[in-house]
Order: sequence, then structure tokens, then C-alpha cells
Amino acid sequence: MSAVEPDVPGVDPTIPSVARMYDYYLGGKDNFPADRAAAEKIISIVPEVRETARDNRAFIGKAVRLMAEQGVRQFLDIGAGLPTQENVHEVAQRIVPDARVVYVDNDPIVLTHARALLADNPGTLAVRGDITDPAAILNDPDVTGHLDFGRPVGLLISAVLHFVPGDQLTGDIVKALRAPLAPGSHLLISHFYAPDTGDPKVRAGQQVYKATKPGALIARSLRQIAAYFDGLTLLEPGLVPVKSWRPDSELDRQVAVDLTVPGLIGAVGRQP
Repeated sequence: MSAVEPDVPGVDPTIPSVARMYDYYLGGKDNFPADRAAAEKIISIVPEVRETARDNRAFIGKAVRLMAEQGVRQFLDIGAGLPTQENVHEVAQRIVPDARVVYVDNDPIVLTHARALLADNPGTLAVRGDITDPAAILNDPDVTGHLDFGRPVGLLISAVLHFVPGDQLTGDIVKALRAPLAPGSHLLISHFYAPDTGDPKVRAGQQVYKATKPGALIARSLRQIAAYFDGLTLLEPGLVPVKSWRPDSELDRQVAVDLTVPGLIGAVGRQP
């Protein structure tokens, strides 16, 4: 570990954490041997997972910039993960210096790092919360004291719903989190997708994630993920692989969207 010792309360360094594995994919140093071993197993199954993690970070950055340019001044990032470059508050406050951001995570190391990073940033805070209890997040006094749900909010749920077992539960979570959003709010979701949940690579990856905290990786269909955006206006280009969401380079723009292989897909929807 670079900045956090293994004896952080609530942390068992022998159990791989999806947040710390993601940090490892991105080239970070805030991870334990167990995290690195599990991440390397995933890399051996899906060598492009590092690139996908970087593509997801780029997707978030582009979407947050767009939201800020369209007038969103508040952001709620649930399952924020370990701080890295181009965090939500950095992107948003570059465009809107007084943008307000709340990061929510249930990983003690994530919170330790986020709070240290944000100590001198009064517009941004990090709170403990679990996506499986959306009411607790929305009623947290720190959240309600920092964000005004009577005004547009950018709600980010990036690469976290696929760790929640139960399709009905996951759909109910999204509905609950969307319920207080005012007109002009935006919802960003990225999610693990598989056209064939019986794909051997999908099954092999799921076996690795069974040994992690939270202990599951759920592949969902395009139809299931699209349903999270019901009633919202999807921003172009819709629900696509995160790499294909408003690509920066001309070369990437010429690459056809491919939904025939498993991967991380995402979209941004606007509340009418």
C-alpha cells in the first residue's frame, strides 16, 4: 500500500476488494497482494480489462464535463472508488468552480483517501454509504446538507450495479435513487454487459469475483440495463460500450459499435 496501512479498521487485506482491484487495473498503488492476485487472474481471462477501466474513467470525465456545460452544478457519485486522476470534482469544478460534489462509498480505504484528498475542498465531501440502501444515502444529513435535490443533480452510478445480485433489487435501487431528481438532472450508469451470460470468459471472471468483497459479478443484458433509463432522454450516442461514448479521436469515431462481446457499456440520460 502507498498511503494506507493494512490495519485500517474494517479492512481485511486477505480478501480482494473490487475497489482496490479497479485501482490496480488503473495502475494505482492502493491495493494489497490479494487484490493484485485476483486482478491478475481477471487480466489473464480478459487482457483488455485495464483498457476498459481507463475507458470508463474517460467516459465519466466526458459525461461530467457535458453535464456541467449544460447547467448541472451538483453531483452525487455512488460507489466512487479510490481517488485517481480526473475525479468528478476536478472535472466539474474546472468548468463550474463552485460545483458541489458528494462521493459515496462503503470501502473504508476509499473514504480515508477521499477525505484526505478533499480536506481543502469545501465544495466536495465523502460519506459512507451502500448502494443497496439508497434511502440511507438520500437521507444522510451530510448529503442533504450539501446537495439541493430541488435543483438538477448529476447522479453517477459507475461500474457498481453489476456487483448487486438480484435484478428486481437492482431495478428498485435505481428507481429509488432517481426518485428525488429534479428536471434537468442527469443519470450516468456503466454496467458489465454480456450478450451470452454462459460465455466461458464471463463464467471464469465471475468465479474470480466470487472470492472478492462483495462476492458477485452479475452480467446483464442490453434490455435490462436500458430499463434503468426508462422515462429519461438518452444523450447521444445512447447505450454503448464506454469506449464508444463520444470518442475523442477520429480513428475511434470510425470504429463501429460492437455489442456482440461482453464488456462495460454505459449511457447518460436526462430527466425531462
